[in-house]
Amino acid sequence: YVTALVIKCKAAVAWEAGKPLSIEEVKVAPPKAHEVRVKIHATGVCHTDAYTLSGSDPEGLFPVILGHEGAGTVESVGEGVTKFKPGDTVIPLYVPQCGECKFCKNPKTNLVTLKTGGLMPDKTSRFTCKGKQLFHFMGTSTFSEYTVVSEISLAKVDENAPLDKGVCLLGCGISTGYGAAINTAKVEAGSTCAVFGLGAVGLAVIMGCKSAGATRIIGIDINPDKFETAKTFGATEFVNPKDHSKPIQEVLVELTDGGVDYSFECIGNVGIMRAALEACHKGWGTSVIIGVAGAGQEISTRPFQLVTGRTWKGTAFGGWKSVESVPKLVNDYMNKKLMVDEFVTHTLPFAQINEAFDLMHAGKSIRTVLQL
Repeated sequence: YVTALVIKCKAAVAWEAGKPLSIEEVKVAPPKAHEVRVKIHATGVCHTDAYTLSGSDPEGLFPVILGHEGAGTVESVGEGVTKFKPGDTVIPLYVPQCGECKFCKNPKTNLVTLKTGGLMPDKTSRFTCKGKQLFHFMGTSTFSEYTVVSEISLAKVDENAPLDKGVCLLGCGISTGYGAAINTAKVEAGSTCAVFGLGAVGLAVIMGCKSAGATRIIGIDINPDKFETAKTFGATEFVNPKDHSKPIQEVLVELTDGGVDYSFECIGNVGIMRAALEACHKGWGTSVIIGVAGAGQEISTRPFQLVTGRTWKGTAFGGWKSVESVPKLVNDYMNKKLMVDEFVTHTLPFAQINEAFDLMHAGKSIRTVLQL
């Protein structure tokens, strides 16, 4: 533990909702007790960042440094930190794991009691810019050359993991989709699965279904350009709702002799969430909600759907207990058991961060990785 100084560095600041991010010089304070300052090497851009930036997020705070899908190395540690040392290769975690709260002690969940609301656990910020305090985001704030995170929001991973590639995506998108299939749905060999929305999360779900041994994996999207890519991750067939006049759930029920065993909503559209449930087979079908719906939106279906044996579930970060699981996921990637770099369609310098958002909104990218 060495007394660290304030660092001046570049960060992408969201000054207000709906405006492009602005690359600014920010001051990053040293880590306090049980905090770690991390040099970010690469960060992904996720729909959750865009959701908050758009102003639709009821919990969104401005000005803020967004970003929650990053990878880097430890620059310095605060007092009392024993699990990390400068130079360690790390991935920040937006779902922390303290190991002590009732959530962490319960094997049924990967959630946690801690809620920071845009600040560090001591209710202060480590970021300032032009004399103004900036909020943290999801306890990670990876759109900055340096960030400060709580020690329980950080995973130490294989030091040989290449930070310039897709490994940062294990901090959100890939782990979320893959775990939704493996942990939340617990897809079995021989099953039929339907995946709604073929962005990064949907493709990761497909990868999870394939590794679990599903025999039919149906990809559903209104953008047929995504079908070829989805095939490389393991999708066996495709349905474009635009090609059909009847509701998509009816199309799927006919296509699968009564419905699918597992369905996954990877969009955040409450109408599709209903369709995904109703596409499930009577008696045993399970539907998992992964997409984040807009503020105040509600899901609906007829109770009869559930009474007749369907199950409706949701998942966050793929059900992985983060601190213990992310290092294992990185090992699986290093051992070629997980496709990771295949999700990266674009690599851009940090200064072009707004372009990464444009690519995502245009549906032209799976994931763009920014190199800092």
